[in-house]
Amino acid sequence: MAQIEAGPVAYRRWLFVTACAYAVLHHLGLLPAGTARWRGTSWVDWLDLVVPYAALAPAALTLATARVTGRHWGVFAVGALAYTQGHGIHLAANSIGNADPGETAYLWDELAGHAIWYAGAAVVMFVLAATMARESPRAHPLGVLAALGVGATNALGGHTIPLAIVVALAGIGWGWTRRHTVAWLTGIAGAAALVVLAGAALV
Repeated sequence: MAQIEAGPVAYRRWLFVTACAYAVLHHLGLLPAGTARWRGTSWVDWLDLVVPYAALAPAALTLATARVTGRHWGVFAVGALAYTQGHGIHLAANSIGNADPGETAYLWDELAGHAIWYAGAAVVMFVLAATMARESPRAHPLGVLAALGVGATNALGGHTIPLAIVVALAGIGWGWTRRHTVAWLTGIAGAAALVVLAGAALV
């Protein structure tokens, strides 16, 4: 069995991939679904199936390269389970709602699904942020852009804005108190999130 490469270079590489995957994959809903459907589903529905795997796999590799403790893995597992369950609920209900809109589909998609999904994402981000507090503060400009992308990819959908505000403020606080490490990027992400939320409130 091949060993996973460790060290700061591998860690930062996978952290960057995780941030990019999160920022890109959470915008799949903006893609046009098109008119071709199979049993009421669109090609975007099927593409959306890969989101948990494509987002959580690099996150797990980030933790592996950071050589985290069992406690970190335990918290990550809780967040990953909530993330996948919430996303699955959202995907199924959203797909059904597209074909046959109704109150039940809306409840499981926009309310329950999103809340569980983003709560899980917040837990995963918490674990990743904990590893960032162990790294030197130097960050590549692309890392800053990735942090801005994560922050801009916020829980505007599904009526989870209160949760998004809490997570954004926590990111800013964590980044400020640990600004002597690369965790200062969480402050950048949190600030970007607040800007997005404020903009949404003004529209």
